[in-house]
Amino acid sequence: MSVWNERYNTDKYIYGTVPNDFLVQVATYLPAGRILSLAAGEGRNEVYLAQQGYAVTAVDSSAVGLAKAQRLAAAQGVSIITVTADLTTYPIASATWHGIVSIFCHVPSAARRAMLARVVAGLVPGGVFVLEAYTPRQLERGTGGPPDRDRLITLAALQAELQGLAFIIGQEIERDIREGHYHNGRSEVVQVVARKPATVD
Repeated sequence: MSVWNERYNTDKYIYGTVPNDFLVQVATYLPAGRILSLAAGEGRNEVYLAQQGYAVTAVDSSAVGLAKAQRLAAAQGVSIITVTADLTTYPIASATWHGIVSIFCHVPSAARRAMLARVVAGLVPGGVFVLEAYTPRQLERGTGGPPDRDRLITLAALQAELQGLAFIIGQEIERDIREGHYHNGRSEVVQVVARKPATVD
């Protein structure tokens, strides 16, 4: 997507190189193994997960952002796989991922519903989904996220769209976010940690 390539086309890491603090807080819920990260951008979260020993595949629409992610990984001495793809149509392989991470991935609601159905199918039994995103109340803040209400997410929508997962954490909260220039200030977010039940023998 050209707008993202343009935004990332600078030597500066515009969302910073420090991982999202909610992800850091809940990373212990992620089982060991393969992690798929959606809307990976410049790679700050993916490099952190790789440092924790996960095998990370980072997906984003911006090849420019993912090139920066690879540079960050190399600088930190870890390896990640990067895939340039449209997240609205990206085919998540079924029963493949021990964890799927979505940190500030905002797509139109119809595409999101289809994407989250693929997320649920893509987790192995016992796999965990981690999400943080802006809620519609964020429009009043102006401290980050899309200006389009249809791309913002409520907990109620996620509870409906993640059928088949058991919620460990599901909350809408107000908190301070300091992630570079574009996520900066008091914010309204939804946070989710949800697990796919293990199969019963």
